[in-house]
Amino acid sequence: MRAVVTGANRGIGLELVRQLQARGDVVEACVRDPGAATQLAALAGDRVRIHEVDVTRAATVEALAHALGDGAIDTLFNVAGSYGGPTQSLGQMAEDLELGDVATTFDINAMGPLRLSIALLPHLRRGTTKKLVHVTSGMGSIADNGSGGYYAYRMSKAALDMMSRSLAVDLRREGIISVVINPGWVQTDMGGPHAPTPVADSVRGILRETDAATLADSGEFLDWKGGRLPW
Repeated sequence: MRAVVTGANRGIGLELVRQLQARGDVVEACVRDPGAATQLAALAGDRVRIHEVDVTRAATVEALAHALGDGAIDTLFNVAGSYGGPTQSLGQMAEDLELGDVATTFDINAMGPLRLSIALLPHLRRGTTKKLVHVTSGMGSIADNGSGGYYAYRMSKAALDMMSRSLAVDLRREGIISVVINPGWVQTDMGGPHAPTPVADSVRGILRETDAATLADSGEFLDWKGGRLPW
């Protein structure tokens, strides 16, 4: 399998690269600053290629598509994301929002995956498994929001979920699968040290659900532990 992974410099993205490489897959790893991605650089080789991609900059996304040439991509993992700036909190009130932070978070968490998905559709059409896997969050679930706050993050992830659902509907006739998957509360820089789930466990679950996904699952909200979550 040949996969593209965004946000590959740390956390879930980096662990995806590790586990994909370990099982023999070819990985196109995308990061904003390759020079600072020292852990990723240690994995570079025949099966891991590093690309400079900022998901908010269309030119870098187009450069990635050009670098991939006429090759096929089996799975795109849209992992790159942002928590939404320093004002994000559980008790955050709407009037305290920095709207610039909200716009930036939307650009990264929702528009970024859309840019990648559109740019790499020709490569996915040439692939075998043809899967778009967007890493979302349970905090993007409208039905599960009983605590409020975290406006930028919640809103942008809900938008990502809707994007995936629309792609699933529009691309079903081509056999292309699009799903969002909740990785859980993970021990990463974003999740923090008190998160209950080791990143390696989360990624094993993400890969298990990705491998098992069929057209019957396309458009669904999957969970790393299995099953589906409410929108």
